Amino acid sequence: MSIEQMPRLLSEPHAGVPDVISTHEAFERMCERFSTGASSLAADAERASGFRYGHEDWLVQFKREGCGIALVDPIALADDGDYWADFNDAVGDTTWIIHDSLQDLPGFTELGLEPKQLFDSELAARMLGLHHVGLAAVTEHYLDLTLAKEHSAADWSYRPLPRDWRNYAALDVELLIPLERKMRNDLDNQGKTGWAEEEFAYLLKKGSRNRHNHPQPWRRVSHITSLHNDRWGLAIVRALWTERDRLARLYDIAPSLLLSDASIIEAARQKPHNAKEFRAIRSINQRVRMHTGGEQDKMFERYAPIQRSIKPSHWKDIIQQALELPSAELPVPPVSPVVSEENKAPHSMKFWREKHPQRYAGLMAAKSAISQISQDTKTPMDVILKPQYLRNLCWTDEPEKRNVAEFLADQGARNWQIDLVDESVSRAIM
Repeated sequence: MSIEQMPRLLSEPHAGVPDVISTHEAFERMCERFSTGASSLAADAERASGFRYGHEDWLVQFKREGCGIALVDPIALADDGDYWADFNDAVGDTTWIIHDSLQDLPGFTELGLEPKQLFDSELAARMLGLHHVGLAAVTEHYLDLTLAKEHSAADWSYRPLPRDWRNYAALDVELLIPLERKMRNDLDNQGKTGWAEEEFAYLLKKGSRNRHNHPQPWRRVSHITSLHNDRWGLAIVRALWTERDRLARLYDIAPSLLLSDASIIEAARQKPHNAKEFRAIRSINQRVRMHTGGEQDKMFERYAPIQRSIKPSHWKDIIQQALELPSAELPVPPVSPVVSEENKAPHSMKFWREKHPQRYAGLMAAKSAISQISQDTKTPMDVILKPQYLRNLCWTDEPEKRNVAEFLADQGARNWQIDLVDESVSRAIM
């Protein structure tokens, strides 16, 4: 690519970098301003998940034509009651443009924001067949502009927010409105507008539900499956995770900054019974340090006093307590490592091929049919149909006798997906 062909770098918003709105009076003025806009509403949020305990939004960004960009501090405004109701009234039923909406909608819901219509530019990019769907890649494709992105993993709970951070946050919404117009035009030209609207409605409903906690969240520790049926190892994982979570909540710090998942798994494997064996597990005896090679390292260091306040001997005591549990109190391994708790079809193609060759043959035929539709419509296979739905269909006894449309509808497939694949998949599994 020549210099003339390279996309232009957008280093800051056209109207400059706004200040953060952190008072009720400034927020009310923003609501009044945004009530006069006519375009869709560009929206985004920033969190501090890698630094603080929770997943709440520490900054919310909006833009509407004629209204400028607003950067709102929802934590500073939290004492002002149900203030977001005023903003919901101000924007009414306008369409919200969000890139990868499932990342932001849960936080918006917890704040009290209530978008009525959605345009997800990340999903639209996937439906249109783009290979790279990050915001910077999509703006480069459609607007010949690339964004200056430098603070995506910043500690957004830090106050006051530096100017370059505010600039980064503002750029996230600067181009979403012209981007929506370009993408809607392409969706229309490809005959995918109806498909997209169904998907946006689905994402809006899904993302606006309240978050549900896993019944046994400690089982989500990375690489826990490597312990297999080791009940003592699982007991150590459960004990360390539970105490890590308690301390992280108490000190409002990300759990991974107190004890890494890798350290938990190593302790579960080693099962140290004395001080010498415990000291041999180096990772659990050292403060968690993050090294990114940039300014972000300084952000992590702000949490060093909390990290140092929790001594390695505390983890040693927790491990010892787990090892002293009676057998009846040890956690039970998952029922099956192949089929999930929800009794969905297994993911392992080796398992399908070796244990259920007939079902495997039907699944391969159905996948081939979906692949052809993908090529014909220039739409990714996983957008056309969630792979798990297809596996579930072919995992059932005598899938050829199933009403494919009804089965997929029960699974959660949207109407456009069912209409697109019903005939081809039905024919494939006969």
